[in-house]
Amino acid sequence: MARGVGSGFGLSDLPRIAYGRGSYLYDQAGNAYLDGSGGPAVFCLGHAHPEVNSAIAAQLDSIAYAYRYLFTSAALESLSEAVLRLAGGCFKDVLYSADGSEAVESALKIALQYFAARGLMKKRRFIARHRSWHGNTLGALSVSGFAARRRAFEGSLLDVIFVSAANAYRPPRDCEPDALVEYLAAELEGSILEAGPETVAAFIYEPIVGAAGGVVPAPPGYAAAVAAVCRKYDVLVIADEVMCGAGRSGTWRALEHDGVAPDIMTVAKGLAGGYIPLGATLVAPQVAAPISSDHGAYMTGHTFSGHTAACAAALAVQRIIERDRLLERVRQVGASFQESVRRSLARFEEVGDVRGRGFFIGVEFVRDRKTRVPFAADRGLSFDIGQRAFADGLICYPCSGNVDGITGDTIILAPPYNARDAELEEIIVKLTRAVSGALAAG
Repeated sequence: MARGVGSGFGLSDLPRIAYGRGSYLYDQAGNAYLDGSGGPAVFCLGHAHPEVNSAIAAQLDSIAYAYRYLFTSAALESLSEAVLRLAGGCFKDVLYSADGSEAVESALKIALQYFAARGLMKKRRFIARHRSWHGNTLGALSVSGFAARRRAFEGSLLDVIFVSAANAYRPPRDCEPDALVEYLAAELEGSILEAGPETVAAFIYEPIVGAAGGVVPAPPGYAAAVAAVCRKYDVLVIADEVMCGAGRSGTWRALEHDGVAPDIMTVAKGLAGGYIPLGATLVAPQVAAPISSDHGAYMTGHTFSGHTAACAAALAVQRIIERDRLLERVRQVGASFQESVRRSLARFEEVGDVRGRGFFIGVEFVRDRKTRVPFAADRGLSFDIGQRAFADGLICYPCSGNVDGITGDTIILAPPYNARDAELEEIIVKLTRAVSGALAAG
């Protein structure tokens, strides 16, 4: 059976999954696939972890889900306590949802509710960055600078202000590389002033951009600089850590690396490790206080918010990560893994940049390493590499459009935190082989 790749293929073209074990997936034809990207950076403990499965089964044996407006649960309470502690004590409340899009949607609503509670009803607008991705709901899509995914819905999206991406490899044309942080902070301040500070509710960004940029960490000092600008004008900071958080970058909060705490933060993917869908929105005390005082409760949520079995799954995932000191492994091994990827791909002139943090690595491909000119969009290089890797038994995450919304090719690697050294080496070998084959094909 020929192996395909999901992007651009119909369901009939996809192999049928049979089971997963650890870092590998197996289809019904007997083919094995090393999950080098954790799907879309979700599977932080791999597949079929016996302790997580046992925790889910035990919860199902008692009750699968108790409606959040009627009951609390031990799973929900224990998970909330763990999340608030792992987040470093920066937040007061955790609101659960089913995925990252819903978590971002709640973050936007909480920001608006916060200013409503303070009687500042003109603060309704959001600022976001180009080359960003925050989700598929209309609100989350509105604050996403991802042209290809927005195009079909233009005209029904929120009126959002966009500022430049924080990308040291591709800085704005009129910006000197060593002045990037100052340039971006000034641009944000200028955008707030132009819109009117009395109208701007929040600035939302990914500390490490995922699919929209191909793993782009903001330059050192950026997080603190934009937070200072936002504080100056009474604008909330929303950190979208759906993809880069929950330990993916080596710290539980990605912004912990930068020494910055946002007002509102979203997390999902690695929270429950893909075992049961779960997202969360974390709210700082200074945001929670006026909402609690004026409204009494957050005006956001869904039927399955705080799903009991999902909370049990996430609690098991987080306990295993903490017990087995996997974030230490991600920090320590991640640096050497990234360097090994860089060395293995260095012989290809078309590899322009290898970047990231922890077990979150992006590779950007260019026609010319010196000028950084991207390949033509119709070449589909990243998806060619992804298909070749998949045919060879490696799952990676191809992305396109990171340069201007149309051109630009990147590959994301995001292996499970507990991936073995031999599995990390296999990822590098098979990715290198796929890159070689795709580039040789012209």
